[in-house]
Amino acid sequence: MRQLDRVAIVGGAGKVGRLLLPHLLERGRTVVPLVRRADQAEELEGAGATPRLLDIERAGVTDYLDVLDGVDAVVFSAGGGPDGNVERKRVVDLGGALATIAACEELGIRRYVQVSAIGVDEPPEPGAPEAWRAYVSAKRVSDRAVRDSDLDWTILRPARLLDDPAVGLVQLGVDLPPTPVTRGDVAAVIAAVLDQPAAVYRQWDLVGGVLPIPEALARAAS
Repeated sequence: MRQLDRVAIVGGAGKVGRLLLPHLLERGRTVVPLVRRADQAEELEGAGATPRLLDIERAGVTDYLDVLDGVDAVVFSAGGGPDGNVERKRVVDLGGALATIAACEELGIRRYVQVSAIGVDEPPEPGAPEAWRAYVSAKRVSDRAVRDSDLDWTILRPARLLDDPAVGLVQLGVDLPPTPVTRGDVAAVIAAVLDQPAAVYRQWDLVGGVLPIPEALARAAS
């Protein structure tokens, strides 16, 4: 695996993206969060990042080519948010992921980590809100696009996300019980899998557990 000196975060101003930033900086990486607004860029620059501006809701592949130029790996952690807006799920969670994948392939960026959600291959419950159906569909289709790409990909599918402090204990695997997991622990797992060859071409559920992250990753990889 090539040296991953410069890592871009699509959704860099989001909760997981912000928590991921210090993990990557501690590893000596240049972090390129993609953010929509200048004030977000200024804030993250003050935290040690090298942000670039991108409005996912209006960007096309050409825009991604510009902001991803020169990076070695990409983390896609963007999301349309819990606002009930169906179109944002399609534009951000699906359209943003597809544009990112296409740009990575064109630029020759191999390493790609996508944050999805647990259980999206299952149909939503009857009567589920339309926005939830759109979200599940967007994640399912974008995950498939990642698997069909020629990138060195990892897909992480967290259970319900908590804002509690990270505990450093998780479980990674397939068809796991959907035990909630902290956003901080998700960020730590992303940082851990980025340069792990054993994590390439793997799709894992990510839930709260009892194993330290290095041990959980080693078990899942084996």
